[in-house]
Amino acid sequence: QVQLVESGGGWVQPGGSLRLSCAASGSTLADYTVGWFRQGSRNEREAVACISRLEGSTWYADSVSERFVIGRDKAKNLVYLQMSGLKPDDTARYYCTTDLRDWVPCREKDFRFWGQGAQVTVSS
Repeated sequence: QVQLVESGGGWVQPGGSLRLSCAASGSTLADYTVGWFRQGSRNEREAVACISRLEGSTWYADSVSERFVIGRDKAKNLVYLQMSGLKPDDTARYYCTTDLRDWVPCREKDFRFWGQGAQVTVSS
């Protein structure tokens, strides 16, 4: 079992940056694939980025691939999502997730454990 807590959300103007963190208790995140998903006004939860334990490979949605970076801080047992060049379309609640497996496709149905989410609002 694992408990996930997201932090770092907030309001930012277009073009700004935010860094989300996903802290875990009960398990070591570095041993598993971890993903970031978001749910915006359309109420569909979409994959944003995933990082695998296997060679640390990463995957990004096309809409964020040039602007977001997913990474690990192993010392703090967390996974972060560094977001830059934020746009109003990035406004959503962002969720951290893991399935406690070393590799999982970056698909919502493949993850069992979810945090409560962190709200990100991009507006002027």
